[in-house]
Amino acid sequence: MNDAASTGGVGCIIVPERADAPTAREIAEGADRSVLTALLDARRTVGGGTVALEDGDRRTLTYTELVRAAAALSRVIRRATEAPVVAVMLPSSAAAAVAYFAVLAAGKVPCMVNFTAGASQCIAACRRARAGLVITATRFLELAQLEPLADALGDAAPVARLEDMRERVTRRDRLFALLAPALGLLPRSAPDEAAAILFTSGAEGEPKGVVLTHRNVLANCEQVRLALPLERVRVFFNPLPVFHSFGLGPGMILPLTSGLKLVLHPSPLRTKEVTERIAQTRANVLLATDTFLRQYARAGADGSLSSLQFAVCGAERVRKETRELVRERFGFVVVEGYGVTETSPVLSANHPDDIRDGTVGRLLPGIEAKLEPVPGLPEGARLSVRGPNVMAGYLDAECNLVAPPDGWHDTGDVVTFDDGYLMIRGRLKRFAKIGGEMTSLVIVESLAGAVWPDALHAAVALPDGRKGERIILLTEQPSPDAGALVRQLRAEQLPERYLPARTITVDRIPLLGSGKLDTVAATSLAAERIAAHQAAPGA
Repeated sequence: MNDAASTGGVGCIIVPERADAPTAREIAEGADRSVLTALLDARRTVGGGTVALEDGDRRTLTYTELVRAAAALSRVIRRATEAPVVAVMLPSSAAAAVAYFAVLAAGKVPCMVNFTAGASQCIAACRRARAGLVITATRFLELAQLEPLADALGDAAPVARLEDMRERVTRRDRLFALLAPALGLLPRSAPDEAAAILFTSGAEGEPKGVVLTHRNVLANCEQVRLALPLERVRVFFNPLPVFHSFGLGPGMILPLTSGLKLVLHPSPLRTKEVTERIAQTRANVLLATDTFLRQYARAGADGSLSSLQFAVCGAERVRKETRELVRERFGFVVVEGYGVTETSPVLSANHPDDIRDGTVGRLLPGIEAKLEPVPGLPEGARLSVRGPNVMAGYLDAECNLVAPPDGWHDTGDVVTFDDGYLMIRGRLKRFAKIGGEMTSLVIVESLAGAVWPDALHAAVALPDGRKGERIILLTEQPSPDAGALVRQLRAEQLPERYLPARTITVDRIPLLGSGKLDTVAATSLAAERIAAHQAAPGA
C-alpha cells in the first residue's frame, strides 16, 4: 500500500501494491479458476477422507462425500430445468453446501434466497434472476414454518424439495458421482462467469441483485487469507446465513477451499445452541455480528467459547463493551472488519495482533480506494473501491448485467483514514441534516450504547419543518434517563445536535436475518410511535 493510504485525504486515490508484487500475484493465481475447481483442489491437498464440514444435525461430510453428493445432485438439477439460474433457499447446513456446489456442478448459477425477507421479496428475487428452479427442503420448511412461502414461490419458479430430489438420483447418477471428480467430468467454469447471485439486505430500500464471479469470490478468499492468520485456525464456526455474502464467501467457500473444517449452524439466533456447539467442536474462529457475539458471550457457560482464537465481526460496529466482555470471560479477541455484498464482501479487517479499536483495519491487499468530498460534511469522505473482488454488476429489471463504471463501486459510506486504518463514519443515508449540519446516526447510537451497554439502540431521522430533520432514538432500555445521555454527550464533547429529539422505548429493535439493523422498519416504527403520541388526547 502506498503513502496515499496513510493520509487518506479527500479527493485522493489509494492505490494497492503493483500487479507484479508477490501478494498481487498470489491473489491473481488463486482467483484464476472456478469455485468448484478450488474445492476439488482443496480435496486433493488435504485428502478426500478429511472432514470438510459438520452441521447443526451433527451430520458430517468428508471432502469426497461433499463432492460426490454435489455431483450426483447436479444430474437431477440438469434434468429438472434448462434455465441457467437455480435458486437455493436453505439455512446454513450440509444441505446448503451440497446444493450450492451441485448447482455449480450442473453448469448453472446459484441464486441465494433470503427466506427471512418475506414472500414478496423472495418472489421478486427469483423473478429478477430468472431462476428456473428453487431448491429447498421439506424438513427446513416445516421447522421454520415456511410452507406458505414455498407455496408462494411456486408463482416464480418450480419448487423442488431435496428429499424428493434424492429419490430421483439414479444408479447412473451415482456412478457419475463416483467417477466424475477423478476423470475431470465436472464443469470448469471460466473465472469471470457468475458464481453466485446475491441480494443486498434491503436495510435501506429495495434489495439489489448482485452478480459475483468465481474470480470475485476467490480473490476475496485470497485477500482474507493474506490479511488474517488462518494458519492458527483448524475449525471454522459459521452460524450466519448463506444467503448473506458474509455467510457464503468467508463463511462457507473460504474454509472449504482452504482445507479447514467448517462447522455450520442453521441460525445465529439459537444463542445457547451456538455456545454449546462451539465448545463441542473446539472451534477456533467464529463469524458473527456485534449483537450476536454479545448474546453468545453472556449466555455461554464458563469456558464454552475459550477455544476461539478470535471472532470476526462485520455488518455493524463492534462496541468496546463487547471486546471487553469476551476478553474477560473467554480470553479471545474480536476482529472487526468491513465489507459490502458488492465486494464479495470483505474490504478491510483488523489483524488479531494489531487491533485498532474504533477502526475496521486496513484495506485488504489488491483493493484500490477513492475518496470524494461530501457537501455539508467537513470530516470524512465518500468511499469508492475497485479491485478483483468487486462485483461483475447489478441485475436490472430485464436481467441484464449493469457493470460498475470503470470497475469502481460506490459504497455509499463516509469514511476517514488514520495511518492507513479505516474508520467508518456512517452511511450517507444514515446521516440527518439538522440546521444545515450533517449528523451521523451511528454516533447517536454509539452515544446511547455507551450509556446503556446492555440494550440495543437505533437512531433514525424524521422530517422536521424547522430544522430539516430531527433524530428519534429507539431503544430497548426500559425507562431511559435523558440526563444520562446529556452527561455522556458532554463527556465526549459532542455538539448538542447529537442529542435525540425523542427517546422511545420499544420491545425489540428491528433487525434483518443477518443481524444488521433494518433501517426501513426502524424508521417506520419511529414514525408510527410519534404519530400515535401526537394523536393521543392531551398530546
